[in-house]
Amino acid sequence: MKSFIKVMKALSDPGRVKIIKALEHRSLCVCELTEALGLAQSTVSKHLKILEEARLVDFQKDGLWVNFSLNGSPDNRYAKTMLKQLSGWLDTDTDIQEMLERLPHIDREFITRG
Repeated sequence: MKSFIKVMKALSDPGRVKIIKALEHRSLCVCELTEALGLAQSTVSKHLKILEEARLVDFQKDGLWVNFSLNGSPDNRYAKTMLKQLSGWLDTDTDIQEMLERLPHIDREFITRG
């Protein structure tokens, strides 16, 4: 039951759900997610840690960057099921749509220069 509760708690926050929806489109670093969500970097980092602990997201280091993506093969069946379900949910939500419209215009190189 612990793994089920961990996944459900991870998905109980709108910011974390938005992160999942953004990562459905491409891998992103913390600075890109911060820009997309309009949240503080520390808040995004905390959200990512919770999602990682629930086995919903993975990360990969790429030089100075840490890229986050959806867990491609979660070993937690609850995480796997919820990721599959979420892929078809909330696509018409206004907040999700607005965030997804910003995503193509977010460039990590530009963000880190300023």
